[in-house]
Amino acid sequence: MTANTLKKKIDGYLPLLTIKQQTLLLEIIKNLLNVDIEAKRISRKQYNIEIKEAVTSIEKGDFIKHEDALKELSKW
Repeated sequence: MTANTLKKKIDGYLPLLTIKQQTLLLEIIKNLLNVDIEAKRISRKQYNIEIKEAVTSIEKGDFIKHEDALKELSKW
């Protein structure tokens, strides 16, 4: 989908929203832009290293079961 087509579709939907919904949508867009600006991406190589380390930890038994984690969280 081209940027122009996308803009036309959005422009078509905006009038259908209430002012409150339009304001909410604007805040969502602002938040998305802030997340993208602040996001620090890692390289594919680093990602693969971290995945390999995680798999190794799990294979060694170094993990917490979901049920146990929920029990710990309920104590907070």
